Amino acid sequence: MNIKELIINKTAKFAYCTDGALWYEVDGFRFPVPFAETVGACFMPEHKAVNLMRWIRKQLEEVESQKGVQMKVIS
Repeated sequence: MNIKELIINKTAKFAYCTDGALWYEVDGFRFPVPFAETVGACFMPEHKAVNLMRWIRKQLEEVESQKGVQMKVIS
């Protein structure tokens, strides 16, 4: 999955709040927005995904990193 598929003409919808983060979802892909990074901002139940691209990208990188670790363990 790449970032363009998740942000172009897509809507991110609030999923839940836990462990110090707001979790949003775009097409089944969930990503956190840490409270520490929300100071002074207004987060609504829905946003244009492109406006949350910063956190989508971070989660995509984390998922890819975990895949790499799993592949090393299997090898």
